[in-house]
Amino acid sequence: MNLALFDLDHTLLQIDSDYAWGVYTTRIGWTDPEAFARRNDAFYAHYKAGTLDIHDYVRFATDAVRERGPQAAAAAHADFMREMVLPALLPAARELVELHRARGDTLLLVTATNEFVTAPIAQALGIEHLIAVQLERAPLPDGGDWITGAIRGVPSAREGKVTRMQAWLDERGLTWDSVHCTFYSDSINDLPLLEKVQVPVATNPDDHLRAVAQARGWRILDLFEKLT
Repeated sequence: MNLALFDLDHTLLQIDSDYAWGVYTTRIGWTDPEAFARRNDAFYAHYKAGTLDIHDYVRFATDAVRERGPQAAAAAHADFMREMVLPALLPAARELVELHRARGDTLLLVTATNEFVTAPIAQALGIEHLIAVQLERAPLPDGGDWITGAIRGVPSAREGKVTRMQAWLDERGLTWDSVHCTFYSDSINDLPLLEKVQVPVATNPDDHLRAVAQARGWRILDLFEKLT
């Protein structure tokens, strides 16, 4: 089985979807502009430096959604998709996904962004399998359930992407040796999974990942420059 694994933010998507969602919630009045921007920028700096505490970040990033409930959150996310996400899904990214689909590869989106933000994006790309940060849910008084702000299970960040991929393989009776994996990522945070797959592709790489890719002879794909 051939697997094509894709990171999302700055790999297939020109923006950081998690950060952009925070900006959007401020725009629609769900968060205080100054306080939210200050904390959001600080978390993003930690992410780029590889020092992010993902549990703290997810609690912060999901506060506004948790407070407003599932119906309001779904409506806001639909508008977010139209206004911010779909314009950032350039033809180059869609062409790369479709190239692997045409080859008959199994497609997976493997992202450190939470499932609330990313599930509709995976759907828009036609990618069936999503490995994202899973959110703990609790029952609502009037039925159903809703997110609590905590993470459920192992977050799909850094080494956690390897752990979650291993679980995905285990569920299907597969092993790393029985599949051939290509993984596209922009971030040095994804080095553990890039080192695990047969074909690592540094895609729109940050400076740290570009240096590693050059030293190891990995393919470097500046996707938005070469395919648009």
